[in-house]
Amino acid sequence: MKEYDVASLDTFGAKTQLRVGDASYEIFRIDKVDGHDRLPYSLKILLENLLRTEDGANITADHIRQLGGWDSTADPSVEIQFTPARVLMQDFTGVPCVVDLATMREAVRDLGGDATKVNPLAPAELVIDHSVIADLFGRADAFERNVELEYERNRERYQFLRWGQTAFNEFKVVPPGTGIVHQVNIEYLARTIMERNGQAYPDTVVGTDSHTTMVNGLGVLGWGVGGIEAEAAMLGQPVSMLIPRVVGFKLHGEMPAGTTATDLVLTITEMLRKHGVVGKFVEFYGPGVSAVPLANRATIGNMSPEYGSTVAIFPIDAETVRYLQLTGRDEQQVALVEAYAKEQGLWHDPDAEPDYSERLELDLSTIEPSLAGPKRPQDRVPLGSAKTLFRSALTDYVAEGDLGGEKEKDVKPGVPREQLPRGVAGPADEASAESFPASDPPANDYSDPNDEPRDLETAAVGSGGRASNPIRVTGADGAEYELDHGAVVIAAITSCTNTSNPQVMIGAALLARNAVEKGLTRKPWVKTTLAPGSKVVMDYYERAGLTPYLDKLGFNLVGYGCTTCIGNSGPLPEEVSAAVNENDLAVVSVLSGNRNFEGRINPDVKMNYLASPPLVVAYALAGTMDIDLANEPIGEDTEGNPVFLREIWPNSAEIQDVIAQAIGASGFSAAYADVFAGDERWQSLPTPTGDTFAWANDSTYVRKPPYFEGLQQEPSPVTDIADARVLAKLGDSVTTDHISPAGSIKADSPAGKYLAEHGVPRHEFNSYGSRRGNHEVMIRGTFANIRLRNQLVPGVEGGFTVNHLTGEQTSIYEASTAYQEAGVPLVILAGKEYGSGSSRDWAAKGTMLLGVRAVIAESYERIHRSNLIGMGVLPLQFPVDTTAESLGLTGTETFTITGVTAINDGDTPRTVTVTTDTGVEFDAVVRIDTPGEADYYRHGGILQYVLRRMIAN
Repeated sequence: MKEYDVASLDTFGAKTQLRVGDASYEIFRIDKVDGHDRLPYSLKILLENLLRTEDGANITADHIRQLGGWDSTADPSVEIQFTPARVLMQDFTGVPCVVDLATMREAVRDLGGDATKVNPLAPAELVIDHSVIADLFGRADAFERNVELEYERNRERYQFLRWGQTAFNEFKVVPPGTGIVHQVNIEYLARTIMERNGQAYPDTVVGTDSHTTMVNGLGVLGWGVGGIEAEAAMLGQPVSMLIPRVVGFKLHGEMPAGTTATDLVLTITEMLRKHGVVGKFVEFYGPGVSAVPLANRATIGNMSPEYGSTVAIFPIDAETVRYLQLTGRDEQQVALVEAYAKEQGLWHDPDAEPDYSERLELDLSTIEPSLAGPKRPQDRVPLGSAKTLFRSALTDYVAEGDLGGEKEKDVKPGVPREQLPRGVAGPADEASAESFPASDPPANDYSDPNDEPRDLETAAVGSGGRASNPIRVTGADGAEYELDHGAVVIAAITSCTNTSNPQVMIGAALLARNAVEKGLTRKPWVKTTLAPGSKVVMDYYERAGLTPYLDKLGFNLVGYGCTTCIGNSGPLPEEVSAAVNENDLAVVSVLSGNRNFEGRINPDVKMNYLASPPLVVAYALAGTMDIDLANEPIGEDTEGNPVFLREIWPNSAEIQDVIAQAIGASGFSAAYADVFAGDERWQSLPTPTGDTFAWANDSTYVRKPPYFEGLQQEPSPVTDIADARVLAKLGDSVTTDHISPAGSIKADSPAGKYLAEHGVPRHEFNSYGSRRGNHEVMIRGTFANIRLRNQLVPGVEGGFTVNHLTGEQTSIYEASTAYQEAGVPLVILAGKEYGSGSSRDWAAKGTMLLGVRAVIAESYERIHRSNLIGMGVLPLQFPVDTTAESLGLTGTETFTITGVTAINDGDTPRTVTVTTDTGVEFDAVVRIDTPGEADYYRHGGILQYVLRRMIAN
């Protein structure tokens, strides 16, 4: 078995010593390779990685020369083997990793090997952050009660993880109630420069969450991979990749006062999605880099999956060093980072122009307040046009007869909005505050999510954006109010994207203070939650005396974890949920997250908008998306006078003053002093012992998966696929959120029925994410998203299909079971960007376990395509300019795929032949892109490949 710390062959004589203070470190100098000086920052890190791990087999001198001679204009074609320094996991995706490692131990033992040899060879760290649900909110004990509920629901999982922490070497767990994985990563776990066994080298990481890229803001090269790839990396298997194209993104200027990191990142997301960066590295450079605070860099890096790039990285500079010092890193560690970066040419030069494949440029002074929505993070909405664009988008969610067509009317200044009929504009104030500039409306060719021109003026007049009869609701406290289309029912300060950023978090708290002092309150139908990414946030809120103001508006602490952004928003108040569902209202969530895909945030909520934390507070006050926050009053003060957002928006200088007074290294050091120990609840959990795990037959959380059943030391030959049926025919932009089980488990769903049959009461179903260690639940939840649109059942949403054996409509799981019992292989037909969204192992695992042998799509998102191969599913692509529709495919055909068997001879075919029983024939492009991926497919999956190699060695 390959050891992690490999002695390099050092063909280039790159090995030398670097002295920092009293310590000396072995390093590999990249300037020994011709061409290094023109490489982008990210490729310099890869170059060092190859120099240090050169073994003459996986990594050769030729690989190193090819990287040094990188052709920036060429399409990626050179395969390299990248060895990440560490692996990062959260508990949703991490539990299956540990389940699989535990199962591998048994498989190795059953084949005569030593089970204890199955250990992470690279440092592996798991942060439990995805299991807390915002059940309780708006009360002082919300955090304590939510944590209690989390432990009650997840006790079996947590006991399993505690076993893993004791059973496996190099595996550490950050217990619940500590923070969000990516924020804990940048604030504590990330090294920027690693020191291990006397060597110093760049910190690099792969993570089981696509937002691993947040650490790119700290100069750390890393990205999200599937859980199965992460497991292989932990076991010493390098990541096979093609040297990518690198997009240089030049920054200059400074952001205007009143704009936030969220506004910046939504602009960058829109730009890069439009440019097209899927599968590419994005690298920020230029004189404007120094004007971007580290927290803003992390926000930009975090959103990399939303614009599709593999990474979005900033180089190391003085700001990096300042942040490491601020977050309490060891003095020697900080000195090493600076010395190493300068020695290796990794220190940012604002005047440098590296050799990039493509270039973009952004003047930071052009940034304007923005949101994104209502269903994709790349659909930026200028705040000044938010009301108009909301009304335009509403027509996609509400039947025409349910919309009033009222035109905008002139009104007298000073009339509170609450006294105006819905659809009437409030007064405009000529005196705009310096700290909250109004936004000009975009041109009339602003594109909607389908890139079709839409005339905003006509759209605004054509749909009044209101229900014919607003719904009167009686709240739990007896107070009455009206609910309408566009009501904001969730306002959540949540997710790693923004809660790591002191500027926007302090800004939100100051906005809350100013609102409370004016006498404003949140609307009674708004569920308000505060879920910071680490305890540091609440520490500086307390120091600044701002917590009471957030509490007054209902933004009480609900947990330290990834809540609303992943669908753990918890239920809406019963009366709100009932009114929404009984009247089919198109209501809204506003969250400071990175994901707003359909069906993700809450099953009752159709429209979801991403916004900065201050704007989340603002929309909680307004209670509706049908408002122009730049020009209409957000509420009334204690004397009944209209209050405008610009009157309570905090200015930049005050935010910086509070940050300077309330945030320091001591707060970070205290929060992370004993980060792996956990609280009394964690420490008191009974912990199983032993080299292999004692599976509980009655567990509905953790079960031994079937991946290694009947495994032989040699793989069976790959076969062609004959007479396959279509399980689902899908359109464009089907995400892993549509595929992978996520969110709550419905009682009448296949997964709900399974749990009920195993004695689990409805109130203990928990979420799919919490049950990722049970493959029986997860199979039943694959392709079960309530917003999935399978074209085999037109007009139906959810996890349904047609069983072609009987002609009956049924659930996808039940159809799959029938096909597998009949020995019928399955395929999926899909459109563009198949598998975009979060990096989720279960989107691939579930696909395989449902009996799907191949997916034929127009294009793929990088991670999901790789994950399909990792589970032995063949990813194919329609020929250029060809779709299922252009070929006349309806999904009712049987498919035969030939030419796959060439892989048995060591050749990966460029295309295979697809034929149907209706006479359609075409050559599908095989999307096995590297020889390493071909090895995985030939073995039936990446884990089988690694396990067989382990036993052979």
